[in-house]
Parts: sequence; structure tokens; C-alpha cells
Amino acid sequence: MKDIADELSEHPFFEGLAPETLSLIAGCGVNAVYKPEELLAREGSSADELFVIRKGRVALLMHSTERGALQVDTRDAGDVVGLSFLVPPYRWPVEARAVQTVHVIRMDGKCLRDKCNADTALGYELMQRVATALMGHLNARSIQLLDLYGQLEL
Repeated sequence: MKDIADELSEHPFFEGLAPETLSLIAGCGVNAVYKPEELLAREGSSADELFVIRKGRVALLMHSTERGALQVDTRDAGDVVGLSFLVPPYRWPVEARAVQTVHVIRMDGKCLRDKCNADTALGYELMQRVATALMGHLNARSIQLLDLYGQLEL
């Protein structure tokens, strides 16, 4: 049976980390399962967790007073949800909800931040990975906006 460090080593977000680093990080994680429609995180709440998706799909929603909850994106196996755990002010910018049964490694964000503060090389490594993931999401969102507004005549 695989332990958390082994599972993290197979996930793209943690790819290439040294085994001792994975073991250190694994101490902050537990396996968890969320059923369809179950809430992983509420928009505006403290971002104290990073969800490493192993199986399933998570919807990211934003709330509008006029239109209610709007799905703005999804994350699947191989993705992570909750990058705000490492970016002040550590708040969820969206709601995260299981679309189907989701198997994750739920990482304690405060535990990870404490380890990053104690080991600046680890902190730098994780911040680079968070920045890379955020840039990927930003680029995808830009393409969505281009698709949406590129068809409009201004």
C-alpha cells in the first residue's frame, strides 16, 4: 500500500521533488474523499488547505448577487485546488465543490507554510510551483475571455 509521500511523488504538482522533501511535505497530508456536491471550501473563508486531486472532478464557483453561483472552472485528477494556502491573505477566492466523487490528499496549509518558513529552499520551491500553476490558470482564463469577447463587435 502506498503512503502519502508515494502518492505525492506520482502527482504532477510535486514531480521531481526529492524523496526526503516529499516525506517532509507528506506529514501535512491525509487522504480524503468527497461525495458529489460536497463542499471542499467556501468562497472568502480561510485558505488553510491544499487539495491534491487524485481522482474525480472539482468545480470552482463564484457567487454573484444577481445570478447566484457561477461555475468558472473545474479541476481534475492531476490538478491541485487551494493555491491560496501559500499566498497572503490566505483566503479562498472561489468555492470548491465536488462534481463527482473526488479522492484527494488534503494538505494542511498552515503546516505547509510553517515548513516553508523553517526551510526557505522548500518555500521557494513550493512558491515556484504555485506561481507556475497560477500562470497556467491565468493563461487559460485569458483564452476563455478571448473566445468570449473576440466574437463581439465593439
